[in-house]
Amino acid sequence: MIKELDTVVLTTDLQEYGLERGDIGTVVLVHDNSNGFEVEFVTLDGETMGVVSLFPSQVRPIGRREIAHVRPVESSQQPS
Repeated sequence: MIKELDTVVLTTDLQEYGLERGDIGTVVLVHDNSNGFEVEFVTLDGETMGVVSLFPSQVRPIGRREIAHVRPVESSQQPS
């Protein structure tokens, strides 16, 4: 069960935020009845890429024996 402040993995690309499947975020809010989450995605130097409303099918908990992978991103691409 995913709860607030858990670290999660994105399971789908979110091009409008510059996010890709496998990116790691932090749950900042669990919606009532776990119908979804607000997840913050941050670069390693602290720039927020986006706080995104996601369905449970769009994220998963970090699994055992997984390793983070680094990729460059353009500056924040949050939609207007």
